[in-house]
Amino acid sequence: MRQHPRPAHGAPRRPARDPDAPPRPPGPPPGEARLREAAVAHLARHAATEAGLRRVLQRRVDRWARAAEAFGMTEIAPLVAAAKQAAALVARQMAATGTVDDAAFAESRARRLLRSGRSRRATLAHLAQKGVAAETAAAALPEGEAAEIDAALALCRRRRLGPFGEAEAPPEARLKALATLARAGFARGTAETALRMDPDEAEDRLLAFKRG
Repeated sequence: MRQHPRPAHGAPRRPARDPDAPPRPPGPPPGEARLREAAVAHLARHAATEAGLRRVLQRRVDRWARAAEAFGMTEIAPLVAAAKQAAALVARQMAATGTVDDAAFAESRARRLLRSGRSRRATLAHLAQKGVAAETAAAALPEGEAAEIDAALALCRRRRLGPFGEAEAPPEARLKALATLARAGFARGTAETALRMDPDEAEDRLLAFKRG
């Protein structure tokens, strides 16, 4: 008897849903208990800020609302509003207990971004997008120009620019390198310093930066 291959990881294969079948009942809107379970599951896989977690949970509510509308339910606005308030409450409680820590998130993410060659300006923009307050984001970044030069060196290494590029690069290559660093958010002085650095010094600085 011929055996059919099992799905990956031994998971049972789900039958394909008939596209012409009527929409399934959406069930009740997600309440606080379900949203807390969803929050714990999300945080087990991803780091998040309070604002980011709130957005994740509220998108879950939005999915329920779309399913409810597709099923023909009406007057769901009060249910959606209550569920979104519960999502905000769960995210706030997670932050209050330290399960979600915006400052720790900002420090960890900023360190990773700078070491990958992101400028201070780009890093602040990324943290703002993730819902980190401006003061918290600024406190997570190292003070002084040295760290910004090190981040510029990290980008130079990734793009093979300046001390990590050709020894006898033509003048137009330097202009292109300056433009690359400018687009990444680095100031002209920082870019000039990084591009003109001795290769051995640049390598030593970058190694210390990544270790520190």
